[in-house]
Amino acid sequence: MSDIEIRVLRFDSEVAQRLVRATMADLGTRYGGSGDETPVDATEFEPPDGTFLVAYLDGEPVGCGGWRSHGDTGEVAEVKRMYTAPAARGRGVARAVLAAVERSARERGRKRIVLECGDRQPEAIAMYEAAGYERIPNFGYYRDAPGCVSFGRTL
Repeated sequence: MSDIEIRVLRFDSEVAQRLVRATMADLGTRYGGSGDETPVDATEFEPPDGTFLVAYLDGEPVGCGGWRSHGDTGEVAEVKRMYTAPAARGRGVARAVLAAVERSARERGRKRIVLECGDRQPEAIAMYEAAGYERIPNFGYYRDAPGCVSFGRTL
């Protein structure tokens, strides 16, 4: 079995942006449009207020995810741009990225982590629930959109 390597990269790096474009294409296929209109600024993923991570499998970038600060307390992180390339799915990449995102947020003093997801992502929902996330009231850009589901958990 191949080892998954997780690296911190800048959100605006070429590798990260290639994966983000793949994320948007995947979401666009599921939901239409550009995939996700949530405003995201690359600086939101810079420490200490966030981090962006890329997963490598056999030396190739195959997944990503990050966190940014959420709210005014400095205690909550929001997961953004979780993605695994289709060829790498089912190999633990998303779980490894999620664990690294959580660890990074915890190391930066975050006490809770939240995320938005859509109901057309059953594999993501199952993973979040298996990782201990529970449904919370919707928030953020899609809070009033049909099919939006939000999750959170204590770190």
